[in-house]
Amino acid sequence: MKRYVLALDLQDDEQLIAEYEQWHRNVSREIKQSIRDSGIQRMEIYRFANRLFMVMETTDEFSFERKAAADAANPCVQEWEKLMWKYQKPISGTKPGDKWVLMDKIFELSAFE
Repeated sequence: MKRYVLALDLQDDEQLIAEYEQWHRNVSREIKQSIRDSGIQRMEIYRFANRLFMVMETTDEFSFERKAAADAANPCVQEWEKLMWKYQKPISGTKPGDKWVLMDKIFELSAFE
């Protein structure tokens, strides 16, 4: 199993943030299935102010490239992504077109240390 942590910002607008959270309380079965089908076994999204953090646990075979290709071919996912972009904005310093960006792990405390 692999673990990835990603970040993304939301528009700095309380009403838009509330709407974004409401959408995520009612994610459709089709979107959830597309996530599972890509090899993501667990996903959590956390928010502080307008900053989002996503934690994903995946199968060893998971690939961001394969997920992107499957998402591009899925009209339901494309509709969802278009809707979500109303609420999201790239983090400063990302490449044009980037949304969620991988974070680098810089510290880990193990139970065995």
